[in-house]
Amino acid sequence: MAYWLFKTEPDVFGIDDLRKRPDQTEPWDGVRNYQARNFLRDAVETGDKVFIYHSSCKNVGIAGVAVVVKAGYPDATQFDPESAYYDPRATPENPRWYRVDVQFEEAFAQVLSLKDIKAMAQITETGVVKKGQRLSIMPVPDNEWRQLYQAAKAT
Repeated sequence: MAYWLFKTEPDVFGIDDLRKRPDQTEPWDGVRNYQARNFLRDAVETGDKVFIYHSSCKNVGIAGVAVVVKAGYPDATQFDPESAYYDPRATPENPRWYRVDVQFEEAFAQVLSLKDIKAMAQITETGVVKKGQRLSIMPVPDNEWRQLYQAAKAT
């Protein structure tokens, strides 16, 4: 099992939206960065744990946990001309973009803020603490996952 951090804007889709889905499951679609796409296509697997990270909002940070219930497959929004994520260069025979399905596992009582994450001296490899890391999908080392999880549960 691997660990990941998926960024989302909670006014578009957040941890509470995932929790409210009928089966608490949702495709993680709309990713349009090649490195993040490669993670979704080639590395994220069923059973992997995901921090749901709220960004571009007042309370930026880790809001909860999901689990991957379906590994990478073509993102259908790339083929839909009505979608904001439509890509005219993508075809069903040669998809450009991928998604995974995630299922709600838990929401934290409070968001573990980016400020608090950056204050944790032992968190050095997770992308959100590195300058210039803007990816929406990023790996989290096992040891840092455990420390971040414990800190989030303690808030």
